[in-house]
Amino acid sequence: CKKFFGMGFIEEIKRRRTFAIISHPDAGKTTLTEKLLLFGGAIQVAGAVKSNKITKTATSDWMEIERQRGISVATSVMGFEYKDVKINILDTPGHQDFAEDTFRTLTAVDSVVVVIDAAKGVEPQTEKLVKVCRMRHTPIMVFINKLDRPGQDPFDLLDEIEKKLHLRVTPLSWPIGNGPGFRGVYNIFDRSLYLFEPNKQRVEQGIAFDDLSNPFLVQYIGDATQQLRDDLDLVSGVYPEFEVDDYLSGKICPVFFGSALNNFGVRELLDCFIRIAPTPIGRDAEERHVDPAEEAFTGFVFKIHANMDPNHRDRIAFVRVVSGRFERNKPYHHVRLDRKLKFANPTAFMAQKKSVVDEMYPGDIVGLYDAGNFKIGDTLTEGEILHYKGIPSFSPELFRYVENADPMKSKQLAKGLEQLTDEGVAQLFTGRATGRKIIGTVGALQFEVIQYRLLHEYGASCRYEPITLHKTAWITSDNKPMLEDFKARKASFLALDKEGRDVFLADSPYALQTAMEKYPDIRFHFTSEF
Repeated sequence: CKKFFGMGFIEEIKRRRTFAIISHPDAGKTTLTEKLLLFGGAIQVAGAVKSNKITKTATSDWMEIERQRGISVATSVMGFEYKDVKINILDTPGHQDFAEDTFRTLTAVDSVVVVIDAAKGVEPQTEKLVKVCRMRHTPIMVFINKLDRPGQDPFDLLDEIEKKLHLRVTPLSWPIGNGPGFRGVYNIFDRSLYLFEPNKQRVEQGIAFDDLSNPFLVQYIGDATQQLRDDLDLVSGVYPEFEVDDYLSGKICPVFFGSALNNFGVRELLDCFIRIAPTPIGRDAEERHVDPAEEAFTGFVFKIHANMDPNHRDRIAFVRVVSGRFERNKPYHHVRLDRKLKFANPTAFMAQKKSVVDEMYPGDIVGLYDAGNFKIGDTLTEGEILHYKGIPSFSPELFRYVENADPMKSKQLAKGLEQLTDEGVAQLFTGRATGRKIIGTVGALQFEVIQYRLLHEYGASCRYEPITLHKTAWITSDNKPMLEDFKARKASFLALDKEGRDVFLADSPYALQTAMEKYPDIRFHFTSEF
């Protein structure tokens, strides 16, 4: 099965860069995404995330609730061309209640850009996400943002990144001043000077400066000249020389400085990125390692989104192409369902704008309209049985009963809950004894998002009621009599998940502990993969 395709195909793979942008909320991640799209010519005017002055809203935050709150709650996928490179950006939710969505997204990318606020430094959510990247040895680039506002000393920031994120850094650009005294950056990677003029829509030009001892430098940055020379001497003494192989193996992280809002330092990041970032890499399946250059198409679903277009009740499964070429209208094998499916209108994304595509290559993210066939983690192939590894699903930590607030809309509510929980933001359980619906989530904000989307996308209103629950565990056992006894005694603490599997609802750590001790032949699973 491991035939390799010809030259044109290999060229297409090499032309692709697929990465995620991660950060703490408010560090400027969505703004950076906007500006990258601006350079790719994918949008003409950049939008502001929270601003009354610019009425255009950020392209990647297209869900109504995101527009209102100024935060990203769904991962957006955007593709564009820049200097003959096909770039696929996955903008992830920064908010910790949606970390699960972000963890899954990290399985679909080949590298990441971490955005850090120059004033706030490294924040807790960034630490968690970077830890996942380190475990996967994902190559990381760092963009230190908001230099036009008063911020920390750049050396202190780099120390903090090294200590808190456990990354070895090497700056590829260096700031000249910060806050009101911010003059620009010197780009160490291409040896040129970029002078700062606050302009949110225009693009700055660089001045080549190979030699910083050149007396003309004073004409551009005046009394900041000596400080820049001293800083750069120190940089070359303290930080390791940049080697692409060290970056690709995750040993070293290049750092850039800029102001995404003012469109400053973004192009240098992008120009360097397309030169050094990894081209699509293979993935490990349980059965074997899959190389992107193999002829047979394979891919996996890492995200499902309902109602991308509120006028049509559509669900889209996002598939990362791992190997081969995905072709429209060609039948592919859905491994879990063991059946062939074909797709008449596979789509590529530019945030909310979608276009039907005829073919997609490794590294690309293809959107497939889904009538309920897909779950997160599903694999599509040309017939081979493959199961891609490492797509996490978490046991929920917060629970509420969900009650219908409008009896006339019970069908809409049932459909809405079904579809929204398929997206993986929450899990839905039905009490065995009561038939009551229980929603479990990883973060509190998800309850609000579900309620909002039920109302605005399905016309269904719900209310929540408290439930005392510590944890849910899926239960399986080869000891039938013991399982039956357990179910009889714990009837009021049992529920079914959406697949009809038995779930034990433990109302306290003690209840879980005693159940595990009393029923040694029952296996308690805390993630739904077993």
